Amino acid sequence: MSPTLLLEIGVEEIPARFLPDAIQSLAQSCETTLRENSIGYSNIKTYATPRRLAVFVEGIPLMQKDSVREVFGPPKKVALNEDGSFTKAGQKFAESQGVSADKLIIKKKDKGEYVSAIVEEKGMAVKNVLPEAIKKIILSMNFPKSMRWGDGSLRFVRPIRWIMAMLNSEVIEFEIDGIRSSNITYGHRFLSPSPIEIKDINKYESLLKRNFVIPDPSKREEMINKQVRELTGISVMDEELLKTVTYLVEYPQAVLGSFPKEYLSLPDELIESVLKGHQKYFSIKDKGKLKNQFIVISNTTKENDDTIRLGAERVIKARLEDARFYYDEDRKKPLIERVEDLKRVTYQEKLGSLYDKTMRVKTISGFIADRLKINRDNAERAALLSKTDLITGVVREFPELQGVMGYYYALGDNEDFDVQFAIRDQYRPLHYGDYIPKNDTGAILSLADKMDNISSFFSIGLKPTGSEDPFALRRASIGVIMILLDKEYRISIGEVLEKSVSNISHVKELEPIIGEISEFFEVRIENHLLGIYAKNYSPDVIQSILHMSTALPLIDIKKRMGALMGFKSAPEYSDFLLAIKRVRNIIPKREMPSPKLELFREEEEKMLFKVLMNVKEERDRFIDAGSYKDALRVILELTQPINNFFDKVLVMDKDESIRQNRLSLLMELWNMVSELADFSALTEKD
Repeated sequence: MSPTLLLEIGVEEIPARFLPDAIQSLAQSCETTLRENSIGYSNIKTYATPRRLAVFVEGIPLMQKDSVREVFGPPKKVALNEDGSFTKAGQKFAESQGVSADKLIIKKKDKGEYVSAIVEEKGMAVKNVLPEAIKKIILSMNFPKSMRWGDGSLRFVRPIRWIMAMLNSEVIEFEIDGIRSSNITYGHRFLSPSPIEIKDINKYESLLKRNFVIPDPSKREEMINKQVRELTGISVMDEELLKTVTYLVEYPQAVLGSFPKEYLSLPDELIESVLKGHQKYFSIKDKGKLKNQFIVISNTTKENDDTIRLGAERVIKARLEDARFYYDEDRKKPLIERVEDLKRVTYQEKLGSLYDKTMRVKTISGFIADRLKINRDNAERAALLSKTDLITGVVREFPELQGVMGYYYALGDNEDFDVQFAIRDQYRPLHYGDYIPKNDTGAILSLADKMDNISSFFSIGLKPTGSEDPFALRRASIGVIMILLDKEYRISIGEVLEKSVSNISHVKELEPIIGEISEFFEVRIENHLLGIYAKNYSPDVIQSILHMSTALPLIDIKKRMGALMGFKSAPEYSDFLLAIKRVRNIIPKREMPSPKLELFREEEEKMLFKVLMNVKEERDRFIDAGSYKDALRVILELTQPINNFFDKVLVMDKDESIRQNRLSLLMELWNMVSELADFSALTEKD
């Protein structure tokens, strides 16, 4: 059986949020380094706890793979004499590669000829290669943040305290920054702090378990789920929190705690934020109703349950009391009375106060409501109150509850039902899979807020670059796209964008900013359509419609793509595509005047113009009726007149006025069909 490599890096506690990426980085570093060193393997399995990162690499061979590589040397004219013998340069190149000069060959490379050597290297014993390879594995790992400690130069996510490296039962010896590898690991920091000697790597997990460490995160997660079910009769519902606590502990022990029922009068979301956000405790619900109980995942044994429970209950009661104080104080002042206070809070240095932001969102909301014929008063009222909860005590303490607390305060203020839910949903959707605001007022507020964010930050040059997007403008744009498609609103991104940009006081020239943001949206729309609707629409159909994706309502874009998919299956499609691409290939890349009837000479150009005018009239009628399938069907009538035109008419006539008029005719035709799709982007039938 092939040997197995075990590497464990013992560290000070790593933050839970770093660990999922850390073990992925460890696996990637192993794969890359072993490949670079010609070391094969059959499987890689990673482990992680707050105090250790470990990896098992199975199927390690005894010897490296033999390698053959080609090395290019000097140019032929430098390496060879006129008589074909090798110059000193050629001979030295051969010596440097460990081959005789007569083994060199002449090969073409780029635009010249060079001598090259085929170098064969025998593989070394893997155990002799592993010390340096493992050091590289450790040093090549990537982390969001790293640190240096003591007098050493090594940087790692947290200080390294031990390194265990073994090939089966044999220690792989090396040193990093004064830390020598060994076959020693350590158990739980408090329950079993003594060194543990590993003689058989197959007993690694069982030995650690006896010393109160479960190194496999999937097994810790299973333990937590099982313990929660035993205590409450239900499975863990919060997957995000489950992942977090799994990486917070080495030996999970679920403990059931409770808090006084009087605190259940607080909003559920506030209680859950106290439990989850501050303490990483699981809340418990029975048939959707919050109970006055919670689950703590401790990093100790069952014998300490009472102590853990007592401490947790004391902390939770104090935090809930603070939350109740803030909540009661906040409710003493209606949201409408907080609007003026927004003037004293800076939104962004160049974009004014939160009040300025609110007024912009209010204007955009009213505009969208009018366009969609939805209650403008509710839309503007929701926008006016939308940011007032940001200056309440609860939201200052629990920022993740922005919008949610505004809903509860609006409820207490007896605001309109639509206004309440709009305030709650204004930040939705937060990501793919998140729900779209349920009522129209909420959807309008969300659109207005997101469009103002995008327009405002673009206007002062704070736009996404590469992987950097500090103001989450990409996420905001995806939210706009998702809402418009889900709600099937007949309003274009371009309309709202123009209103948003014109609403920013310091913007003097609208077009450059609108153009830049439109391009930004087109990329997001393309990615969204290719990702979400890949099964419905072919990539070329999506590409053919992108040029109008911000100018038209997205629901129209979607309908047009559906019509284009049907159009591609029509028997006449291929002939039309060939004909229209002949038009596209000859027209100039500049604006042309309208064709003049009096300059037509040939019957074929007169007929093409006549058919064009008839088709355009029918096309417009079908587009107005939203019947894009019929609009595409009618342009098929152009195929034969186009072919007749090209067969019988010389477009590039010697008479410049005739030539320009014929090009104008073709340009008119191309522009007409381009209002349905960019046919140059379409391909033959799949």
